[in-house]
Amino acid sequence: MLQPKKLDIFIARQFGLLFVGTFFICQFVLMMQFLWRYIDQLIGKGLSMDVLARFFWYMGLMLVPQALPLAILLSSLITYGNLGESSELTAIKAAGISLMQSMRSLIVIVCLISLGSFYFQNVIGPNANMSFSRLLMSMKQKSPELEIPEGVFYDGIPGSNIYVQRKDKETGMLYNVMIYRMTDSYEDAAIIIADSGRLQSTAEKKHLLLTLHTGEWFENMRQQDVAGSAGVPYRRETFIEKQVLLDFDGDFNMMDAGALSNNARGKSLAEIYSDMDSIKAHYDSLGLRFYDDMRRGETREMIGETREKRGDRGEARVVSLPTASRTQPTINDFDSLSPYGKQTVMSKTLNRIRSESNQLEFRSVLTAEGDKLIRQHKIEAINKFTMTLSCLLFFFIGAPLGAIIRKGGLGFPVVISVLVFIVYYIFDNTGYRMARGGMWAIWFGKSISTAVLLPLAVFFTYKANNDSAVFNADLWRSVVMRMLFIREKRHITLKEVIIDDPDYESLTRRLQQMTAATERYLAEKRPPIVTRDDPEATWLCRELESVVEELANSRDKVIIGELNSYPIMHLSKWHPRLRFRRDLKTVIQTNDKIAQRTRLYER
Repeated sequence: MLQPKKLDIFIARQFGLLFVGTFFICQFVLMMQFLWRYIDQLIGKGLSMDVLARFFWYMGLMLVPQALPLAILLSSLITYGNLGESSELTAIKAAGISLMQSMRSLIVIVCLISLGSFYFQNVIGPNANMSFSRLLMSMKQKSPELEIPEGVFYDGIPGSNIYVQRKDKETGMLYNVMIYRMTDSYEDAAIIIADSGRLQSTAEKKHLLLTLHTGEWFENMRQQDVAGSAGVPYRRETFIEKQVLLDFDGDFNMMDAGALSNNARGKSLAEIYSDMDSIKAHYDSLGLRFYDDMRRGETREMIGETREKRGDRGEARVVSLPTASRTQPTINDFDSLSPYGKQTVMSKTLNRIRSESNQLEFRSVLTAEGDKLIRQHKIEAINKFTMTLSCLLFFFIGAPLGAIIRKGGLGFPVVISVLVFIVYYIFDNTGYRMARGGMWAIWFGKSISTAVLLPLAVFFTYKANNDSAVFNADLWRSVVMRMLFIREKRHITLKEVIIDDPDYESLTRRLQQMTAATERYLAEKRPPIVTRDDPEATWLCRELESVVEELANSRDKVIIGELNSYPIMHLSKWHPRLRFRRDLKTVIQTNDKIAQRTRLYER
């Protein structure tokens, strides 16, 4: 039986404590961000503490799968950052334990967390999402005077449809109000038009008091059973101010969950696949019925096609085509009609086209709704797997990054975690919206964030396992300066401890030889560019660096100061000729100054 080692227990304990703390931090941040979306549903509605507690509880359960990957990223980054900062990671590697071996216990823990995330999304998350959606619908009905939108009809109040052109949120006034009140039938409808008004709840929360200013009331009276009465009587009333009492139960009541049957986020994986089959079967049968209706319409058109011909006396008469005929009217048939007949045919044709267009538009709306539901179910099914996989990917990004940057605490690791999560969120949200709208394939839209993170995880893990200095600022600064041909300066200082003094006599001869070779190169070679394939230029650069390295052990401050005057020459694939020639002239001048100083130390 495999026994965990002390190192595995030590790293797992470090990770576990940080994971618990970072999970609650991430959960709190996500809940605050999510709360701003529904803050209008909470303020000013008189909700009890029990309702608010359920609101935050269901919200927290919904956001657990999103908080887990971010918590894993941040905790693994801080764990290995602390190990690197305290040199414990160096000691682990010195003992012959590689980075991947030190991550064994955490890999097992993260795999268990990933499985728990999948179980949470498949079992607990759907119930929480459904309960949250029901609670949100019920909260919207708690105070309808706050929910009336601008520019559309609001039917949240039973028996009434209210239209408001403009609403003042500070004073609660409604402007340009139109109300349709329905009782038993359409014959008993009432229409109220007012310039302004205010809607308030009564003290017992059982009615809504609507105060209207400057308007008219049109109402159909109930038809009386009087012999000879024709039509439905109505009354018209003009008012300056009028109060209307509307029946409405303002107490908090949970809404029926029947309206949320198509909510894909509130279903488990088995329910998603089962409902997708039902939705496909329903809309396939609907499409087949539409297709059969169109085929029957075409058949009737071919069999019962009529056309008008001019008679012997000039009058128009209608002649039906034979039932066996399958030919359509031609241009010659149309030209043979009278002007009135042509106008009649054109009018009928235009009306038929408009009717067919409206039918096709209506049918397209129905089929588009089915496609949208199927896409939402497929997206949620794939999302359960991608969220699970993101836990593993974030771990293999965070742990290697912590080993590379070797910075612990909540400073730099938080910055790195936020940047990685922002990149993930942008790609994931973009892919979700494009897949939901049908612009991208669903598998592509939901896997694009994973496809972006996977190469990063492989790259950082490989670099950290091989002790590569990925985030070495000096290295990247040097590379950028070489690419932009920015001049680098030497920073050589006097060493406090010197074991072997330089051989000044040998160095003097080497300086003289380098000066002669440099002068000869400047006199003979005039290439447009200098490349690393030039042997003489390569030898000059190497010889210069060798001389500088030996003279850096000198105790003479003058020599150390002159060494900083040497230019740093790196031969890349191509190098500007003018700069290289100027550097060589600087080398000659510095060689002469240092050679004069080294002659003082010759025996």
